[in-house]
Amino acid sequence: MMEKEIAVVIPNYNGKEYLQECLMSLDREAADPATPSLEIIVVDNGSREQGIRWMLTELWPDVRKLFLEENTGFSHAVNEGIKMTRAPYVILLNNDTKVRQGFVKALYEAIRRDPKLFSVSARMLQWDRPELLDGAGDRYCVLGWAYARGKGRPAADFDRPEKVFSACGGAAIYRRSVFDEIGLFDEAHFAYLEDLDIGYRARIHGYENAYEPRAEVIHYGSASSGSRYNEFKTKLASANSVYVIGKNMPFLQCLINLPFLLTGFAIKACFFSGKRMGILYLKGLWKGCKRIFSEEGRAAKVPFRWKHLGNYLKIQGQLYLNTLRLLTKG
Repeated sequence: MMEKEIAVVIPNYNGKEYLQECLMSLDREAADPATPSLEIIVVDNGSREQGIRWMLTELWPDVRKLFLEENTGFSHAVNEGIKMTRAPYVILLNNDTKVRQGFVKALYEAIRRDPKLFSVSARMLQWDRPELLDGAGDRYCVLGWAYARGKGRPAADFDRPEKVFSACGGAAIYRRSVFDEIGLFDEAHFAYLEDLDIGYRARIHGYENAYEPRAEVIHYGSASSGSRYNEFKTKLASANSVYVIGKNMPFLQCLINLPFLLTGFAIKACFFSGKRMGILYLKGLWKGCKRIFSEEGRAAKVPFRWKHLGNYLKIQGQLYLNTLRLLTKG
């Protein structure tokens, strides 16, 4: 069978109704002659919801499927999906999304414009208010915070392609050749900030990430894990926020940024204390610290290379700039 140009990998955990809408929207894309050749891969992460296996088997027989026995996390699921294809470009898509016409073509054209692009993030719109953004790519700042660019703001204000720190893995295209160079998603994350981590890793190696407004997707948000702030997400995200720093920043850069990072973590601890999850947040930070120094963490550490010094300096500049943007709401 001839390899497709693009593979769309959808990790799924429950959410049958969302997944059905997602697949229906992709069917419309595939039927458009202007859409590059694509294959769809659904990796079901041990869903307990009844009817998902039947739905995929009976209603979407042409979709490639992998049914895992238990929930192994976002990172492992998408890695398994990526391994199932040799397509030169991979689109990752959350199960709780619905793509708008031209989504695939827009991402494909955007990433092919520049061979130094590792990923391109779509314009994610809020499900209940699609005139507002759910995100236009991700930013990362010197406080140790990752945040969605433009979240909650009018989508019309973000109508130009831009470089971003990293793509949101909920709706983005990736260049396979860079995966082959830097590795796949770090499965120690389980979920949350794994897309920041891999975008960070790509930047260390001299690649860039971008945002393409012509590629639009409606996103429900937190369909699998619950509300925006919950115990599951708080504990995982806080651990991963420390782990990202430990594995990607050289020691000297960590030292330079330490006052800002401690300030950022202290502010977040106060924020989550107000939501009665302060202790949980701190436990997550401690778990992330332990992971950095574990055998697994030491093996995942990105080694410093002098040839990448210029890339580290560019990253540091982005950390400062994105902090300024956050404070000025720019």
